[in-house]
Amino acid sequence: MEFPNKSSVKIDSMVIGYDASRDFLWLLVQPWIWIPRIIIIIVSISIFAFKLFFLGQSKSSNIQRGLAKDLLESLTTLGPCFIKVGQSLSTRPDLIPKEWLEELTKLQDSLPAFSHPRAIEILQNEIGYPLESYFEEFPDEPIASASLGVVYKAKLKNKNTVAVKIQRPGLTYIIRRDLVIIRILSSLISPILPLNLGFGLSEIIDEFGISLFKEIDYKQEADNAERFSRLFASNKYVTVPKVERMYSSSKVITTSWIEGIKLKDSEYLRENSINPTEIIRTAVTSGIQQLLEFGYFHADPHPGNMFALKNTLGGMGHLAYVDFGMMDSISNEDRITLTGAIVHLINKDFLSLANDFVKLGFLNEEEDLSKIVPILEEVLGGVLTKEVNSFNLKSITDKFSELMYDYPFRVPARFALIIRAVVSQEGLAIKLDPSFKILRFAYPYVAKRLLVEQNEEMIEILMDIIFDKYDHIRVDRLEALLNVLTEGSDTPGNELLPVARDGLKLLISSKGSPVRRKLLMSLIKDDKINISEMQELVKLLKSTFSPISIANGFLPLLKSKSKSPLS
Repeated sequence: MEFPNKSSVKIDSMVIGYDASRDFLWLLVQPWIWIPRIIIIIVSISIFAFKLFFLGQSKSSNIQRGLAKDLLESLTTLGPCFIKVGQSLSTRPDLIPKEWLEELTKLQDSLPAFSHPRAIEILQNEIGYPLESYFEEFPDEPIASASLGVVYKAKLKNKNTVAVKIQRPGLTYIIRRDLVIIRILSSLISPILPLNLGFGLSEIIDEFGISLFKEIDYKQEADNAERFSRLFASNKYVTVPKVERMYSSSKVITTSWIEGIKLKDSEYLRENSINPTEIIRTAVTSGIQQLLEFGYFHADPHPGNMFALKNTLGGMGHLAYVDFGMMDSISNEDRITLTGAIVHLINKDFLSLANDFVKLGFLNEEEDLSKIVPILEEVLGGVLTKEVNSFNLKSITDKFSELMYDYPFRVPARFALIIRAVVSQEGLAIKLDPSFKILRFAYPYVAKRLLVEQNEEMIEILMDIIFDKYDHIRVDRLEALLNVLTEGSDTPGNELLPVARDGLKLLISSKGSPVRRKLLMSLIKDDKINISEMQELVKLLKSTFSPISIANGFLPLLKSKSKSPLS
């Protein structure tokens, strides 16, 4: 990985943050910097693309491993912006060969470090005191080395073990230069890209650039970590390291040390007495909670930033997050629309789903939805034909790639990091469990939020599930919801009863009056009880909540309590 000389850094030392127009002008007047750099980038990418064209389809493990090593070397040489792309790929076992995964995983925490004396110099300059005045022990080598910095495991004078992350020197210059060049190259190729892939590409790069500059401000990262910790304070399954403010600055961040197990694969977790299924559950539900409840999320959840903890909750899904440089927020309006979109997808209500896409910016407002709805029905309906739990992002991505030849779907810039985070989460889960289906974990949480978050918008979405446009009860939709809560679960009672409890709470609360009113109207027709609808509803509730069903649902949970989770 290259670093600029001191004179180059000075050019950029007066400027903070990322601004596409300003940074373009900054680089434009320095052709001796950008011309050779563009040549290096184009040559490096072209050489790898040439090899990939001729060897990419090979079934040989040795050839794929060789390609992966070439890609790793190219990304590492090109620097932080390109390494971030590789880190995203390293979480997608469904997109790239396993030989590539093994190599690209090294981008998470096994990159070449910079010199130890330089790291100590930066640390002492930032903190303002000699090393020995506040550290009892400080190693000669970092324990991890990532794209933006190196991490040391040290011990403070107060005996606390800490992680000390020190930023790579000259990072601001490198990132600013490469972002401008990547943006220039993207603007040249975006008009010729197929599938609408070029739409908004510059804006997505700008979003990435803004986020990356926030990530290298370690004071901002400290604020992010403390905010994230407050949000998960009541969740015993999620741990966040404590920031040591006295030993942190804009280029150094010190936190409590997390003694965790890397999320390599399911066998590695089992060897360390960790239940992979429970880790997946915690990772995915906490990720959904960040998006749909908090509206504030970790945008870089690759395996290097998440650890399983043991000897705390008996191996039952205790997870630690680290590295809070890349965080983002989602507006309340988008959060509610996303919740509705998930419900509309489950219900196969494709007109409402198309309207959700318009609200979120994936379709133009002027688009004729009458042409879009049948296509959505054909594509998404096919994915969901067998059961809701068959849904995964890879299958949807493949289907949508076909649509984008003829229909103007696009990715709004504000969703670039959201998609990156969700795709990374699903990729990690698939790595630990190839049969993982994201809606199996997502929909129970969505159902619970609809019942617990008693605001007008959520209640409207809830009523959209329960009633049709004639205010008749949609027993089929209720059944679909209950099926998602129980299908494929080892402990269906553990999923079902909390949602049922929250549903009853809503029904008898003041906020539940619209639901009660519609429920009564649907059961009474022409001043008479609507026997058929009541019978269907009672039949569904009896079969779902019968004593035998509940007992069977909790039996696996009771067994797991009486022995080790992995026995």
